[in-house]
Amino acid sequence: MTPPTVSPARPEVVTRDLPRDRYGWVTMMTATDHKQVGLLYICTALVALVVAMALLVLMRVQLLVPDNTMIEPDVFDQLLSVYGAAAVVFFALPLAVGIATYVLPLQVGARGVAFPRLGAASYWLYLFGAIVLIATFLYEPPEGGTQALPTLASGNFLETNGIEAWIVGVGLAVTAFVLAAINLITTVRTMRAPGMAWRRMPVFSFAATVLSYMLLVAGPVMLAALVMLFFDRRFDGIFFETGEGGSPVLYQHLSWFFLTTAYAGILVFAAGVISEIVSTFSSKPAFSHRGSLAAIAALGVIGPLAWMQNMYTADMRPGFMYLGMLFALAMAVPLGLLFFNWLATLWEGAVRLRAPMVFALGAISTMSFGLAGELAQSVIPVGWQLANTMAAWQDTHYALIGGAVFGGFAALYYWFPKMTGRTMSDGIGNASFVVLLVGVHLMCLPMFFAGLEGQPVDVFKYYEDTGLSTWNLIASIGSFVLAIGIILTLVNAVVSLRGGARAGHDPWAGSTLEWFTVSPPPPHNFDLVPDVRSPEPLRDIRDSVRRQTAAFTAPKPLAPAATSETGEDGEKAPVS
Repeated sequence: MTPPTVSPARPEVVTRDLPRDRYGWVTMMTATDHKQVGLLYICTALVALVVAMALLVLMRVQLLVPDNTMIEPDVFDQLLSVYGAAAVVFFALPLAVGIATYVLPLQVGARGVAFPRLGAASYWLYLFGAIVLIATFLYEPPEGGTQALPTLASGNFLETNGIEAWIVGVGLAVTAFVLAAINLITTVRTMRAPGMAWRRMPVFSFAATVLSYMLLVAGPVMLAALVMLFFDRRFDGIFFETGEGGSPVLYQHLSWFFLTTAYAGILVFAAGVISEIVSTFSSKPAFSHRGSLAAIAALGVIGPLAWMQNMYTADMRPGFMYLGMLFALAMAVPLGLLFFNWLATLWEGAVRLRAPMVFALGAISTMSFGLAGELAQSVIPVGWQLANTMAAWQDTHYALIGGAVFGGFAALYYWFPKMTGRTMSDGIGNASFVVLLVGVHLMCLPMFFAGLEGQPVDVFKYYEDTGLSTWNLIASIGSFVLAIGIILTLVNAVVSLRGGARAGHDPWAGSTLEWFTVSPPPPHNFDLVPDVRSPEPLRDIRDSVRRQTAAFTAPKPLAPAATSETGEDGEKAPVS
């Protein structure tokens, strides 16, 4: 009789072929894990920051003294054209996208992203776009300015292929941002932890979601403008040809809508970072969590609608200008609520001035300078008078440097322990902050006064008898100082990868779920995802453990029983 077959109590795991060891860079290049894709985005964006800063320094060297002939006018135009795209499209936006790609799934308690391969594809499109643009210095860089505005960028005026390379590079990057936005939006909508309602989402994750929606709306608009410009240049299109019924102002509307959305998106990203850091390093919850979410959502809607504030000197009807002014002034409401919320959170908090907190405070102060200037120039008479001057240039740079550089570096210092398991040096970080703060004010404030004196924006030289020499000299020195501050933080990051102090899983005593997992996180992010019952789930867990520990009383040890004489079996019998 055949004995019955007994199933094993546990499933058997048999490994037939062990995976071959691969080089680390091969693993990174073929990765679809959102954390590795986010790191690739961040590293590439920081390289683009170095390129953008080098271009800015070269342009400021040309403007160091009056009547300078060191750089030719066409070369200056090439530096300017690449600088605009490198600073906004290839540094500021991808840095925000990269940090959101890494942090957002962890904060919402997801074990990954909805479309891992789509996330990886978005990075490679962005990288190829950056390579296409930077490689133009090997043959013929674009000369169409920061926006490649027609008719300056038309085929009749510029016959070289630099504009085509600019169109392809920027188009690939914008396509990458749209794909990344789709991935993040789907992840947030379908993979949040149990109990994490929209009102309980961390402020940074909510801001990253708003930024994703903004890119999803504005990205196709910019792609349409680039396609039409490409058709005009290569296939005799008439979209922006005035004599054929087209309108160059149409391209201005489309491109300014995207750039204004990018500008507002960088502010949204910085607001999310600052809100997380201020609450953590004040050791108290945010003054109004839902107020912050509402203000960020309002900024994401109102900000893109203010694009016509940049077109006061364009050929359009006065009604459109008043509409642009209305939305630009309305942006002050959500921004004011955010600033008030940050200050109220700091009030009577146990503030710890570590490097992330220092950079967050620097972002608040630096953005306030630029946003105050932008608010003044939103009024039509002021904006019309100062349009296309260095005064408008300094307002934009103040806000973008505050949001992208200070805000981005604050995020880098804050989440670097989670990404690497090590902390960056506070000493080098504080030195970098001081140098950056001095540099940005030395560079931007003189440009405000130069703009009031009438210096146009994007000119390659000025004359000695115009009274602009001192302002430009100070601004050029400020750009050098700003570059040194950026280099200090980048060196700090590289050195800390191997030599930084070991960080625990929660070095800052944070309150969101990314600090619930180990550092760096495993591929599946979490072994166990807790139920979310408030905007600060990790603080709830600590409070629960603290209450259980306080309520638990260890039992007292029993006293030894009295015994009598030894019995027959050799054991002592208890006394009755």
